[in-house]
Amino acid sequence: MEPLFAIIHEDADLLVVHKPADLVCHPTKGDEYSSLISRARLYLSGRRRESAQSPASALPPSRDSSQLPSPISHLPSPLSALPPLPSANCQLPSPVSGLKSQVSPYLVHRLDRETSGLVLIAKNQLAARELGKIWETRAVQKEYLAIVHGHVAAGQGTIDAPLGKDEASVVAIKDCVRPDGAAAQTEYFVEKRFFREVSREEREGGEGELSALLLPRPLGGEGWGEGVSNTNLPPSRAPSQLPTANCQLPSPISQLPSPISHLPFSLLRLLPRTGRKHQIRIHLQHLGHPIVGDKLYGGDPDLYLALVERRLTDAQRARLILPTHALHAGRLQFDWRGRSYDFTASPEPWFTRFLAPGSSL
Repeated sequence: MEPLFAIIHEDADLLVVHKPADLVCHPTKGDEYSSLISRARLYLSGRRRESAQSPASALPPSRDSSQLPSPISHLPSPLSALPPLPSANCQLPSPVSGLKSQVSPYLVHRLDRETSGLVLIAKNQLAARELGKIWETRAVQKEYLAIVHGHVAAGQGTIDAPLGKDEASVVAIKDCVRPDGAAAQTEYFVEKRFFREVSREEREGGEGELSALLLPRPLGGEGWGEGVSNTNLPPSRAPSQLPTANCQLPSPISQLPSPISHLPFSLLRLLPRTGRKHQIRIHLQHLGHPIVGDKLYGGDPDLYLALVERRLTDAQRARLILPTHALHAGRLQFDWRGRSYDFTASPEPWFTRFLAPGSSL
């Protein structure tokens, strides 16, 4: 029986789970297993509790897996100032207790379908409201891991580039860097630079096609580099102006060794300072190092359309290298109800296998 999800932490008000890659957060037209929220409903209803993995059987436990304090009891009842009701046998429940008594899952935040990692699910409306304010005020620290194409030159940096709708794209949900967009900042740290041997299918796919789709183009020229601070890039990668609103970014290209045998990659640790849609994915494309497996921001948006329209070929899948994009939400830190919480989750096995030295695809 397929597990619903791996549980990182659970108490009376909060459920923290590891969302697997390729699972949407919100309901779809599929069955009750097709979204994270529908699986959470199954779990909280008790129908599939035996299939939810515990941290001991699936993932390392959270750094703070102790029980949350008991539910709020010191709040005055909004009805305390009202005169007594005519009948002593008629008692109305407190609105606060009503918000807590109905157990139902509420997603505090969401991840893209192909992004794996931590998701917080409130078990009642009161917890959902309180935690929602924490996210709205950006009082939460998020940390991601990403595997990107190419070797990122600078050891660390901050990508400061505004984001907005990509009006030139045929993909309705696609955004891009544009000067009139909403402010967005992402801090990154290079954790590892490495090479991976490409598969036989990729080598036979043709060097020109592979390089055009998979590997990042060096920074420089129209649309690249501006808004990237503290990167210590060499003069050949000097920043230029941001792209105009048509968002025509060059496809990611880089020099390949001949014959093709190994490709360069980097493992990045990322701290988004804002929470824009697709922020990390767009910023890494803008940096010149798109995420491995990203069908929308990896250089050829038709790969995304092919996936949606169910016409993605084996050759296209091979060029993507990984079936889902290599982005993992690995850590969440926030303060709530007088306590500090620090939840962590390791990437899925396919992610860590990709980082293994000497391995091939």
